[in-house]
Amino acid sequence: MTDPATEPEDLVSLYHRAFKDYGSRALWNMRPIEDPTPADALAIAKALRTHGGMDGRRLAEHIERLCRAPH
Repeated sequence: MTDPATEPEDLVSLYHRAFKDYGSRALWNMRPIEDPTPADALAIAKALRTHGGMDGRRLAEHIERLCRAPH
């Protein structure tokens, strides 16, 4: 049995988490899309780095790692 808290998050869930947690602070001028591509996720990562504080920056780095990982 797997524990959802210990499973790695996928790109789509991180993207939606970013909007949930940082939408009004860092992503206020963007609209979330249902099924984001890696390019969509990288676009919000820049805003998270700039306006998301230290936790937003960590989330941006996680998103960037997933986008650039070999598939």
